[in-house]
Amino acid sequence: MEAGTRFSDDEKNPFIITRTKDATIERLRGWRQAALVLNASRRFRYTLDLKKEEEKKESLRKIGAHVERLRAAICYKEGVLQGSGESPQFSLVPNGDFPIGQEQLTLLTRDHNILALQQCGGARLSNLLKTNLEKGINGDDADLLKRRNVFGSNTYPKKKGRSFWMFLWDAWQDLTLITLMVAAMASLALGIKTEGIEEGWCDGASTAFAVILGVVVTVISDYRQSLQFQNLNEEKRNIHMEVIRGGRRIEASIYDIVVGDVVPLNIGDQVPADGIVISVHSFYIDESSMTGESKIVHKDSKDPFLMSGCKVADGNGVMLVTSVGTNTEWGMLMASISEDTGEETPLQVRLNGVATFIGIVGLAVAFIVLFVLLARYFSGHTKNEDGITQFIAGRTSVGDAVDGAIKILTIGVTIVIVAVPEGLPLAVTLTLAYSMRKMMADKALVRRLSACETMGSATTICSDKTGSLTLNEMTVVEAYVGEKKIDSLDGNQLPPMLTSLLIEGIAQNTTGSIYVPAGDADVEVSGSPTERAILYWGIKLGMNFEAVRSESSVIQVFPFNSQRKQSGVALQLPNSEVHIHWKGAAEIVLASCTQYIDSNDCLVAMDEEKVKFFKYAIEDMASCSLRCVAIAYTKYDRQSVPVDEEQLSQWVLPEDDLVLLAIVGLKDPCRPNDKDAVQLCQIAGVKVRMVTGDNINTARAIALECGILTSEMDATEPNIIEGKNFRALSDAQREEIAEKISVMGRSSPSDKLLLVQALRKRGHVVAVTGDGTNDAPALHEADIGLAMGIQGTEVAKESSDIIILDDNFATVVKVVRWGRSVYANIQKFSQFQRTVNVAALIINFVAAVSSGDVPLNAVQLLWINLIMDTLGALALATEPPTDHLMQRPPVGRREPLTTNIMCRNLIIQTIYQLSVLLVLNFEGKNLLDLEEDDRNHANKVKNTLIFNSFVLCQIFNEFNARKPDEKNIFRGITKNHIFMGIVTLTVVLRIIIIEFLGKFAKTVKLNWKQWVISVVIGLISWPLAFIGKFIPVPDTPISNLLKEDVYEEILKFGPLLLLGNLFLYQILQSVTCSEEDIYEEILNQ
Repeated sequence: MEAGTRFSDDEKNPFIITRTKDATIERLRGWRQAALVLNASRRFRYTLDLKKEEEKKESLRKIGAHVERLRAAICYKEGVLQGSGESPQFSLVPNGDFPIGQEQLTLLTRDHNILALQQCGGARLSNLLKTNLEKGINGDDADLLKRRNVFGSNTYPKKKGRSFWMFLWDAWQDLTLITLMVAAMASLALGIKTEGIEEGWCDGASTAFAVILGVVVTVISDYRQSLQFQNLNEEKRNIHMEVIRGGRRIEASIYDIVVGDVVPLNIGDQVPADGIVISVHSFYIDESSMTGESKIVHKDSKDPFLMSGCKVADGNGVMLVTSVGTNTEWGMLMASISEDTGEETPLQVRLNGVATFIGIVGLAVAFIVLFVLLARYFSGHTKNEDGITQFIAGRTSVGDAVDGAIKILTIGVTIVIVAVPEGLPLAVTLTLAYSMRKMMADKALVRRLSACETMGSATTICSDKTGSLTLNEMTVVEAYVGEKKIDSLDGNQLPPMLTSLLIEGIAQNTTGSIYVPAGDADVEVSGSPTERAILYWGIKLGMNFEAVRSESSVIQVFPFNSQRKQSGVALQLPNSEVHIHWKGAAEIVLASCTQYIDSNDCLVAMDEEKVKFFKYAIEDMASCSLRCVAIAYTKYDRQSVPVDEEQLSQWVLPEDDLVLLAIVGLKDPCRPNDKDAVQLCQIAGVKVRMVTGDNINTARAIALECGILTSEMDATEPNIIEGKNFRALSDAQREEIAEKISVMGRSSPSDKLLLVQALRKRGHVVAVTGDGTNDAPALHEADIGLAMGIQGTEVAKESSDIIILDDNFATVVKVVRWGRSVYANIQKFSQFQRTVNVAALIINFVAAVSSGDVPLNAVQLLWINLIMDTLGALALATEPPTDHLMQRPPVGRREPLTTNIMCRNLIIQTIYQLSVLLVLNFEGKNLLDLEEDDRNHANKVKNTLIFNSFVLCQIFNEFNARKPDEKNIFRGITKNHIFMGIVTLTVVLRIIIIEFLGKFAKTVKLNWKQWVISVVIGLISWPLAFIGKFIPVPDTPISNLLKEDVYEEILKFGPLLLLGNLFLYQILQSVTCSEEDIYEEILNQ
């Protein structure tokens, strides 16, 4: 019931979207419409471009319709041709050194022209492309260059990123800035007319210069962010995959694929270009990325065409590339939508709500100040520096009256600029851009911005074992062959028939390969770590990979399936015998075995005693943290093998009555720093759970070694559980037990998904690692999906939010640190900005209402806005993560952005700044001994001191904002070069403005005593902050402690409190609840 209420509240509040990756277009459009924005083009620049997103979906729909029309046309054409007995000729047009040109290849593949393909010889099209189907192209630089020149490269024209001048244009799409510039120009013209060019240019020119300076600094910052995002997006698109060249498998970028390349494809891979299949086994393609429909299509010789951008849904095969780049449908699509459409994050949306609320308050203040100043001016209560009334009805000229009104309007508009914190939501983008770049250096590629910040809230990480917690460097270290454990792994102890069958199964039942280079160079083994380990063992047994594979032909293949956890292959031998080989999880394959081969090459029935022996062997190896793999085979009647290609593709390989050949133990050592990484997570309040497909005993041993399980006492149910047992529970039982699970062994991808769902229902923020295609649902369901960069399939990567480039669990922990850093940096900037915001608004408000004059003029407010928005965000939003962040509990998804600690700090600094500055404003002349000075000069000195002290307070307070909850605010300060650079720049500019740009800023030079007073006023904020941190604050947010009726009363009278006592209202809104809720309530009332 509580969850349901919370959900309805979230739906009602446009500024709370907990998962932006699942949000509807209507929901995303809703918060944009609710936000108070001065410059929409800048504010929404890095959010999802809803118009482009809809255009992209429309493009996909059109391509899908085009593909369907093509298929219908092909079927119709084939029917007509079969009826007439005619066969149209497909003419070849040579191009360069190749007998076929790109135009013919494009027509062939894009139109799925099977008849033309048959005329070209089917797969023998490779002859026209000068490609060897077994060894691929030559692959030297000259050959690659020639193919790119004739057939094009596998790239597409990318739309140019936004130029600096476009950013500059966007920055001017702000009504307040335009108003200020118009006012400045009017002030400039009137000033020159009334005072002459020597004196009259100053007011208007100084305002215009301040506006232009602020715009240029902002644009430079935005442009730099844009370049960072462009580089990261380019990295995301650069897929690496295997390609066969010169007889060897090499890894190449998708951009380096050329026409004629032979590319092996496995489940989860992306089809890199258009082409045709050469050989396939149970090969199914997901064409949803091209057609927009989740349709799985079977590919064989009857339908051999592959479209670039599609994914391999099941099986494996080999393709011949026939078209690349813009000669493919995918290339044309990407060329039309290549510009990144952005993405908003939950925190960004929340901060837009905060900015909107503060903006409403600021607008109210600005209008009140504007009204008061205009009323006082036109009623004759405003005096100039010399004490002369500025406006006298019937005497003051129209020009002077307009000039006075323009100056008042300029102040009002400038207060709006300072009041509406445009930089607050954009600070999220800034810190995310900085974090993403740094995370890239830490081997984590961020695909979705929202994952950066959500990772800081993660309460649990469900991690794979292989590769993440282990090195993924497998070696066969033990083997049980026949009825005993063999001492030597080189095959000397094995009988000849058993050795021959083992070598046959290892060589044929694999997705790996072996390349033997000329000379004495070492052999190169490719494939997954498990495949490589077993192939290396085969070499030790005396296997000649190419010779063994040529001795038999493959009839059918059952690819490895993470659900079934085994793979199989049916072979036809030269003597017409059929052998079916299986390889997979030891206990699963053993359960299908009824015989084994003993040390004398004799078949022996698998009695109960032998089953126990082999089970004990598996448990013994697993308890030593070895991965156990069984290899078995059986003979099959040739007459029972389907002959028809379609029937053969549907044939299920028999897996009963197998003969056990061997059980091997593969060692995959734990990563050396994993135990420390797991311990760091536990300190940070993040529970690490291992979810693996391996044997439960192997999982237990690795978990103990990594520190996920602290002792043997913990290694019992329900802390450790098998996937099938978890799967069998009811939903309610799964939710209850999920909290306690630390290790899940023999789990399938569906078990991982069930665990994620159960944990999320319990309120956890779940991060999940995955590498397989079947992990995609769990990666998408999780709050943060983490795909493995080395072993992960393209399907897994596309479903993920972050790609762990080195497959290392320690990198996952670094991502948690960066996630917490993002949130902490936004809080620091928010605290700093609100202090400036409140103090600047109140001092001008109080001064305007009481005296009709404001101590901070338009130029000064624009300078303060520059410090507060752009420079402040750069200084505080780029703070690197510290170990202190990992000593806190995770940040709750619905925790108020303004914490009790932030409220305490904000109140202390705001009260101090207001007290000092208001005293200076009203009693400054007495305190500074300026009573005997000229009134005009005395006012200028007083206001200059207020301005100088106010800015120095903010500079010193920036140091306080770095460490809101730590007493030592200087810790690690020398490591943040950006912060030190910006503070130094701000101080230097401060001195220049006061001492040399007095005409522009309406200031006068200060003597050394007045500088000392300004610095001391700013410096006092340090000891104040230190002492303030001894004041205890409750752990529970104050909003949770207030009763509903009290909260409602505060909201009802909020606007009245604003008019009567703005400062008190700001404190109440900061302390009691989230700003989004107040904003929503005000709108309702």
